[in-house]
Amino acid sequence: MKIEMPSRARRSYTQRLIAPPANVFPLLCPVREADWIEGWNPQVVFSESGFAEPDCVFLTDADPGHAIWYITRHEPGNGFVEMIKITPAVTACRLTIQLRKSATGTDAAITYSHTSLGPAGDAFVASFTEEHYQQFMREWETRINHYLTYGTALRTA
Repeated sequence: MKIEMPSRARRSYTQRLIAPPANVFPLLCPVREADWIEGWNPQVVFSESGFAEPDCVFLTDADPGHAIWYITRHEPGNGFVEMIKITPAVTACRLTIQLRKSATGTDAAITYSHTSLGPAGDAFVASFTEEHYQQFMREWETRINHYLTYGTALRTA
């Protein structure tokens, strides 16, 4: 057995969203994300309800490789969702999203924790800088707020 210290990057960001948690939570779903993320198209979604739920599994094309996502916790009443994303031979990732009502809508605390699974994962973890994460989260925040305002995905030129 080989035990190693993990190469890991953990990043958190709180988005300010312009709708109440009850309107935001259903959008945190592999099917509904296609409504507000241009180009989002999971290869397949394994779901009894057709939407996000505990034990929902979905597959995506991802950089640097195909990814397998597994929803481990899905708690609409608590505004909480947790997913595990495995990109084989690259990373294992834990994603948590906690929604909280705010004066202007919703605060969404989003945390990604990537653990390297080898050399390609080491490179990915090194590139998952705070600056990169902040930019990714601001883009996501802009896209979901656009959808919440206009009911359509934000189109890039």
